[in-house]
Amino acid sequence: MIRDKILITGGCGFIGSAFVRYIVKRGYRPVVVDKVTYAGDLKRIAKVKNKIKFYKIDICNKKSIDSVFWREVPQIVVNFAAQTHVDKSVHDAYSFVKTNIQGTQILLDISKKYRVEKFIQISTDEVYGEIKRGKFHEESPLNPNNPYAVSKASADLLIKSYIRIFNFPAIIVRPSNNYGPWQYPEKFIPLAILRILKGSKIPVYGDGSHIREWLYVDDCVEGIFKILKLGKIGEIYNLGSGEETKNINIAKMILRIFNKKEDMIVFVKDRPGHDLRYSLDSNKAFREVKWRAKVSLEEGLSRMIEWSIKNKNWLFSKWADVNNFYRKSIWNK
Repeated sequence: MIRDKILITGGCGFIGSAFVRYIVKRGYRPVVVDKVTYAGDLKRIAKVKNKIKFYKIDICNKKSIDSVFWREVPQIVVNFAAQTHVDKSVHDAYSFVKTNIQGTQILLDISKKYRVEKFIQISTDEVYGEIKRGKFHEESPLNPNNPYAVSKASADLLIKSYIRIFNFPAIIVRPSNNYGPWQYPEKFIPLAILRILKGSKIPVYGDGSHIREWLYVDDCVEGIFKILKLGKIGEIYNLGSGEETKNINIAKMILRIFNKKEDMIVFVKDRPGHDLRYSLDSNKAFREVKWRAKVSLEEGLSRMIEWSIKNKNWLFSKWADVNNFYRKSIWNK
């Protein structure tokens, strides 16, 4: 069976690498482009390296990206490439504006030049801002509240303009908070797991009352693949699990799985402008592509912790950089 050639940007990142592994299992031989920043890691795709073609390239390097398209002529582009950590965007927004907006614009222009048949943009629920009650649907207005979210919302609006002006064949996907194996431990769940494994306390912003909707990464990439295959050009799709919980409850769940006491939680100064709650209406994805999250939060955390224990050396290798960043720029304890 002849498969479409898929080019995946950010394929060494957390969700991007999970998507690479997912489609390789289904017979695809993707082209993977990644700058391999601090949060990228070739180890994530090491087991499928003989079934992909890899280019170490920054998506902001227009000449190099053009050469890859000329050589590979992909029919489908899936753009995971992004700076993603909110704390870092608060500390220094420049790289977020450059990669998430300028990089996306370069990919759009080159994809248009080579007549790509489908362009899947991986966005985020954070573009909607916070919501105290109810859920965001795909037509909800954008109201991002931090530099990361602003950069992703800007990319979404840029794509929508290309759809309108050029009839560009794009689809935007907005997942809720992902977690799972291979996640870089600057994000809350892997950071909590790493710190427990290191015998340190779990830092929780403010009073821990911030609410997130948690989506296991395997469910997310399945949703992206279904949208790639069955989604409608020009549309936006939310991907959420429907499982919301406070950050403090996540910390307590992780501690219970480790059989640790709750005195391992330490409250730290809240992030400036910290959104209180995110929540997505994902019914459109179910109606149009028959996707629904399968992995419960409890099961997903158990899977992730089991993986983390088996792969603690990988997590430990990130300890110094993550710990130094937070101590110098964010935490006051």
